[in-house]
Amino acid sequence: MELLKEIAPRVNRVAMLFNPATATYADYFLKPFKAAAPSFAVEAIAAPVHDMFELESVIAAQVREPNGGLIVMPDSFTDSNREEIISLTARYHLPAVYAYRFFTERGGLLSYGADLSDNFRRAADYVDRVLKGEKPADLPVQAPTKFELVINLKTAKTLGLTISPSLLARADEVIE
Repeated sequence: MELLKEIAPRVNRVAMLFNPATATYADYFLKPFKAAAPSFAVEAIAAPVHDMFELESVIAAQVREPNGGLIVMPDSFTDSNREEIISLTARYHLPAVYAYRFFTERGGLLSYGADLSDNFRRAADYVDRVLKGEKPADLPVQAPTKFELVINLKTAKTLGLTISPSLLARADEVIE
């Protein structure tokens, strides 16, 4: 939410898009999202979608009133339907934040999340250890250690947004 407010300061209503069937962990994201909303002077809206047909109505609802924004929760539904989500946010001129760089590479405005390539590289060590006889239950749980911020300047310009120099400086990659 902080990044969305920084890139689109006028946003005062933010919907978090997710599919309850594929994001069974949605409360893990929704609780802090709703708790943080007042400190950013934002109305937090849970926006569950169950299929492709609901996507457009949920995204369109965010632009019926001015100053809407969108956060796309990482789940298999949103990941596999990224082209449609990006297309709809572009059509409705809705600033949106995503968890993975592949959204931003395809035209999404901004992404911040774990570096998936780094996670996969580190997973290879686990596979090697298991193949050498270690029990998976004996291996420590690991969390992501590398995160990346990617900004799509072309999309920002299309939305009429000016990116602050401090945000650009923090970005791991800027797509022009």
